[in-house]
This record gives sequence, C-alpha cells and structure tokens, in this order.
Amino acid sequence: MSIRTDLRAYALTLPEAAEDFPWDDSAVVKVNKKIFLFLGPPEPSTGFGVKLVVAHGHALSVPGAIPSRYGLGRSGWVTVPYDAALPEVDVLQDWVEESYRLVAPKRLSKLL
Repeated sequence: MSIRTDLRAYALTLPEAAEDFPWDDSAVVKVNKKIFLFLGPPEPSTGFGVKLVVAHGHALSVPGAIPSRYGLGRSGWVTVPYDAALPEVDVLQDWVEESYRLVAPKRLSKLL
C-alpha cells in the first residue's frame, strides 16, 4: 500500500469523517464539512496536507515539507511530500489525528 492509501484509510476511520473531491480528482477528508486532510489526486500525487500545532515543527523538518499555499500555512497547515524520507506511518497517523482534533467539533474529538 502507498502512504496516500494508508493515510486515507486511517482518516476515514475517524468519527464522521468523509471523503470529498472539491477540485476534480483531488481528494480531501472532511469532518463536519471542514477539511482536515488534503490527499491530492491519486496520480501523480505529490504530497498531503495537515493542520498541526504540536507536531508542526516535526512535520516541517521532513525534507521538502513546506507551509501550505494559499495562506493556509499561516494557520498551521503543512504540506508534506509523499516521496520524502517520512517518519513511520504511526507518526503520520498521529499527524492526521491532530489535524482532525483541531478541525472537528469537540463532541467528536472526545470520541477518540
């Protein structure tokens, strides 16, 4: 499996998470109509985006990671390339969960 596939599968296990395609074939995962994970298109997929506070510095330390474009970086969003030397998948899942907790209503975050 690819990192993109793993992150997508994990994100969809979170309470009330749903996949959406707001820009053609570029996938995102939302909770309560708010994006918490940018996955990009299936091919060629360059990277994923998550909103982070605690792990923000760690995510930016990945080679090629940058604050997300379109002003999202100012709000803590980080874009991490799939082809970089990434941390273990459980760390990436922690980043997805942190992003989820920052975006989801408190009633859903409490379910984790």
